[in-house]
Amino acid sequence: MVLDTSMSVLVVDDSRTIVHLICDLLRKIGFEEVDGVHGGTTALANMKLKRYGLVISDWHMEPMNGLELLRQVRSDPALDKIPFLFVTTEARQKNVIDAVEGGANNFIIKPFDKAVLKAKIEAIFGGK
Repeated sequence: MVLDTSMSVLVVDDSRTIVHLICDLLRKIGFEEVDGVHGGTTALANMKLKRYGLVISDWHMEPMNGLELLRQVRSDPALDKIPFLFVTTEARQKNVIDAVEGGANNFIIKPFDKAVLKAKIEAIFGGK
């Protein structure tokens, strides 16, 4: 299966630098339509206005963290099928369990490179 790089991707992080870096990696993978926002509240608003094929979200954000964003997305019938990839600096087992139970499709630990990001996305969509 070839990765569909024509889908829109939303990157969510409270750090502008991280948003820029992830968006840059996605473009290097081949994604053409990449939006970056700062925080879960803004992400949720964007998701209600535009259809995304993938959301990549940081875990630790204020005032709405990534897990809260995921729960809001999964509770909204208009958004609940959007694949969700978590990005975080910690690999605590509780976070992984919370993410999976919340409906996350995959999990990635910072720092990572283009190859790791691509592999995680491919795993979500079931092919390479």
